[in-house]
Amino acid sequence: MVINWYGQTCFKITANSNGSIDLIIDPFEKEIGLRPPRIDENSIILFSDEKDARSFAGGSFVITGPGEYDIKGVSIQGVEALKKDGKKTTIYVIDAEDIKICHLGLLGQKELPAKEVEGIGDVDILMVPVGGGNSVDAKESVEVISQIEPRITIPMFYSVAGLKEKLDGLDKFLKTLGIKSPEPLEKLSVKKKDLPEDEAKIVVLQP
Repeated sequence: MVINWYGQTCFKITANSNGSIDLIIDPFEKEIGLRPPRIDENSIILFSDEKDARSFAGGSFVITGPGEYDIKGVSIQGVEALKKDGKKTTIYVIDAEDIKICHLGLLGQKELPAKEVEGIGDVDILMVPVGGGNSVDAKESVEVISQIEPRITIPMFYSVAGLKEKLDGLDKFLKTLGIKSPEPLEKLSVKKKDLPEDEAKIVVLQP
């Protein structure tokens, strides 16, 4: 499995499940100041905010909210959650290559209800917003991470070069955790056997 981050809450996950398949989460328009991912007609596209889906076309399958989906050997569960403004967002739990990924969307809840945590279950890789704005900030994100207890955490939705939206920087999140910034990766290539067993790991990706 290969994971690329494009900034904000946008990721491309390339998995081998009945052949290679791309899952694109939260693609955006270039007007935000960043370079969007390339989307082909065989991609599965997931939107944590349904309104963002209206301006996009293409993709063999588009998911815009809660529900259970099984597409080309990939299992996807959408769980309803809330942003800070009280509007809805969708948490996605993705099972592919025997790896469980949780993407929190623009989660604004400082604490997840026990029922949601139970529904998410054991997580290998967590994608968590950390930059504030209409989502959780550094301190709040750490609380959510402690609830889910993933093996690998990938921070998202924070200030990066070129982004027009004003958000907190990654340094606030790392300082809250009391760790130095790990070397940013262009992409994360991971297999089930590579997942850390004894301690949680923070992976920083370059957009």
